[in-house]
Amino acid sequence: MKKQIPNFLTCLNLFCGCIAAVMIFRNRLDVAAYLVLLAAFFDLLDGMIARRVGSNPDFGKQIDSLADMVTFGFIPGAILFKLLQMSDMSGIANEDLRRGMQFLPFVVTIFSAIRLAKFNLDTRQSVSFIGLPTPACTMVIISLPLILIQRPGQFDHIILNHAFILILTGLLSYLLIAELPLFSLKFKKFDFKSNAYQYILILCAAILIAIFNLAAIPIIIILYVLLSLIKNVTEKTN
Repeated sequence: MKKQIPNFLTCLNLFCGCIAAVMIFRNRLDVAAYLVLLAAFFDLLDGMIARRVGSNPDFGKQIDSLADMVTFGFIPGAILFKLLQMSDMSGIANEDLRRGMQFLPFVVTIFSAIRLAKFNLDTRQSVSFIGLPTPACTMVIISLPLILIQRPGQFDHIILNHAFILILTGLLSYLLIAELPLFSLKFKKFDFKSNAYQYILILCAAILIAIFNLAAIPIIIILYVLLSLIKNVTEKTN
């Protein structure tokens, strides 16, 4: 039974994703965002426990990807879709064009599916990532409705700008499949020398969240990408 614990946690991830989908279409983007955060916790926990109990890695990888496709694939696209519907698109005169454009955020969902499929087949990604992981992409997106609620009026003109939403959609979609090496937060050992960049990221993330609350999430993801680039350059130089 204990070998099924990781799969149970994966199912909890999927369950949270399903409820988040309902919340989105009830216009409760904040509740959906918190459910995704809970799902991300289950997603992190299932891998850690799977390595401890020695559960079937092939089955675990498949069910994990299927759950992630809902929570970290469909949900971010749906949130951006809702935000785009909330945005002011009156500057676009053609009504048919406006109606069609509102579905463009689901490009993130498509590229998330490609990303997850590549991850399952790419042997280079056993200890690190190539391209932005779907949970990291989703964290950026779910932070947007939370920022709107926690900092009313401060960032509305940016987050609810249709150009910003569409540019973010394109940028995140590209990063999901980019040949960009990014370090993993999975720890095999806990010494500082082997995990210096991970510890730096965790420390900076804690400070940023303490200062900016959940508005810090996009900054943390940018920092994650920058630290990964520095790590890659440093290792090539050495």
